[in-house]
Amino acid sequence: MKPEFARTGRIRDRVGRNARKTMGMRHTRRVTSTLGQDHLASTEAATDLWRTAVVYQIYPRSFADSNGDGIGDLPGITSRVPYLRSLAVDAVWLSPFYPSALADGGYDIDDHRQVDPRLGSLADFDAMVSSLHAANIKVIVDIVPNHTSNRHPWFIAALAAGRGTPERDRYLFRDGHGRGGELPPNDWESLFGGSAWAPAGDGQWYFHCFAAEQPDLNWENEEVREDFRRTVRFWADRGADGFRIDVAHGLRKDMSEPYQPGGEISDLMREDGSHPLWDRDDVHEIYADWRRIFNSYDPPRYAVAEAIVHPSRRARYASADSLGNAFNFDMLDADWRADDYRSVINSGIADMISNGSTTSWLLSCHDTPRVATRYGLPLEKDRLAQQVARAWLLNDGATPRLDPALGERRARAAIMILLALPGSTYIYQGDELGLHEVADLPREALEDPMASRSTKEKGRDGCRVPLPWSSDGPSYGFGAQAAHLPQPDWFSAYAVSVQEADPRSTLNLYRRALALRGGLFAGNDFGWVDSEPSVLHFACGDGVRCVTNFGADPASLPPGEVILGSAPLADGRLPSDTTVWLRTG
Repeated sequence: MKPEFARTGRIRDRVGRNARKTMGMRHTRRVTSTLGQDHLASTEAATDLWRTAVVYQIYPRSFADSNGDGIGDLPGITSRVPYLRSLAVDAVWLSPFYPSALADGGYDIDDHRQVDPRLGSLADFDAMVSSLHAANIKVIVDIVPNHTSNRHPWFIAALAAGRGTPERDRYLFRDGHGRGGELPPNDWESLFGGSAWAPAGDGQWYFHCFAAEQPDLNWENEEVREDFRRTVRFWADRGADGFRIDVAHGLRKDMSEPYQPGGEISDLMREDGSHPLWDRDDVHEIYADWRRIFNSYDPPRYAVAEAIVHPSRRARYASADSLGNAFNFDMLDADWRADDYRSVINSGIADMISNGSTTSWLLSCHDTPRVATRYGLPLEKDRLAQQVARAWLLNDGATPRLDPALGERRARAAIMILLALPGSTYIYQGDELGLHEVADLPREALEDPMASRSTKEKGRDGCRVPLPWSSDGPSYGFGAQAAHLPQPDWFSAYAVSVQEADPRSTLNLYRRALALRGGLFAGNDFGWVDSEPSVLHFACGDGVRCVTNFGADPASLPPGEVILGSAPLADGRLPSDTTVWLRTG
């Protein structure tokens, strides 16, 4: 959910270099059956759907609008279940659909156990789940436990009750400095910019890691804990198969004095659990409690952590005693280079071997620039893809540095790599269409608080523009009138209806790859194969290889039958920026 990505590139780059050193030159030698049954906790775990699931992320307000008000809704999702079934995904992850003032795209929640009336009702949720389950698609819902909105009944009561009351103890209120408490308690900054403290009006201030409309909860309070036990049971009882835990690394906080200076806590990733706000060891007490709830269901409910932590600590969230799975965000920072991909893959596979967990791969999400845009920008020495993409976006996409066709070509090659790897894969809505970032949204149309709090940051709205379903109409088939974020004219060429008619389209590539995936790959087979430095080559099943050419010139292919390619071969050779799945035996 959050913009930590922009601030972690340097750390991730250093960790990647260290991983390459500790792995030595393994990427140039054959590694046979790196993953076998040893890394699996049990036979049951080896066959668990979630270990190899393909999950499609839906940002509900921008997926499909059923009633013509310009906002996507739950009935809109239900109407598109045939489309989701045609993709052959195993599950959908729904970003928040709860009542919200949309101060942060729905992550400012008024009621964690209700549906925003603009998006539907609980009955609509039940109908959507029933329809998805009938299509053999499981449902993951977003749980947002770090904070509520400032419109939540608890927070309204806390402001009214005053200092020292039980109502205020549900949140993180502290006395201000100065004669009348007119200054914030310390110099900590919100991740959305500005002070992390907002005045309560009586000399006290409340803490908010993100927007002021998102007051942080006090997880030392048993009432808070019990309320979220009710929340996860509520959605599990309504048919949710799993949960994505927002800001999973942020619930437990050390708010004792003396406070660490703001400059010291700006390093978000520490290896020892010593940060006062992030990734504290005792957060797993909460998740052990939740795990007992999840395991009380048959089948047990799935959970995955959004944990922006040092890679060495990711396994804590993926532990069977904690949430069980954690996103591997390293691909979001990987430039289009063979060495970057080798490093990220080696790190993810090492996690699987040592921890007995799966790895959840993703190329993009609702918080990051579109993958086709990231890969269509020029590579620059010592510049991570995220930094380059954000620099371009800050310039409103006005400079002619983006090569859209190149970005789409690389994005097609990249998804075929991820789908061939052991583990689960998350796909963000619209990536299957090859959509680019909408970088030239007018300032007055922006909804993201990152934009409203900055004169430079454009925010994340560019990847949240509603999807184009048809090549014409007021919102390209999204709804009966204009969408809540303006769609560009070039969307017409990327519409689902257009791509369905083109056998070479990105949409049809996704459909073919996802249809083939389950039958091609063993799910836990992996081994590097000797190759040129600019070629990524690994075994991923019985006689099946995945080969990607990151170089500028066509590369030789080993003998075998091409099952699927992200682009056509060139005189029997593998072109630049292309992946093929090859049957060699």
